[in-house]
Amino acid sequence: MSTLPVYRWRLAPDGLATRRQLRALGLRPGGQEVVAQVERTRRRRGPLVAYLYRIDLARPIRPMTARRAAALAKANAARRWCPTCRHDAGYVIPVSLGMCVTCADTPRPAA
Repeated sequence: MSTLPVYRWRLAPDGLATRRQLRALGLRPGGQEVVAQVERTRRRRGPLVAYLYRIDLARPIRPMTARRAAALAKANAARRWCPTCRHDAGYVIPVSLGMCVTCADTPRPAA
């Protein structure tokens, strides 16, 4: 395995982009390997790393089909469903609680 070139933050050469930058251009990596990485130093933790891909090898984003949109809507609806009260909470239930905020705030009777 060869080592990747490392650039300082905002000093990467033209023609390279992160996943987010590719997405903003309407592109995706398309199976290509990571070409380089950008590092941003932080005070109390390790450096923040972003991987770079070649823009000329990137492919267009796949269009959203009706079936993909339906599957995504179904997955998002499942994240709003409270397993305790069995109602749609209207928001994504926090993973830390595992239930809607109303159910988490309701005191439970001792068994």
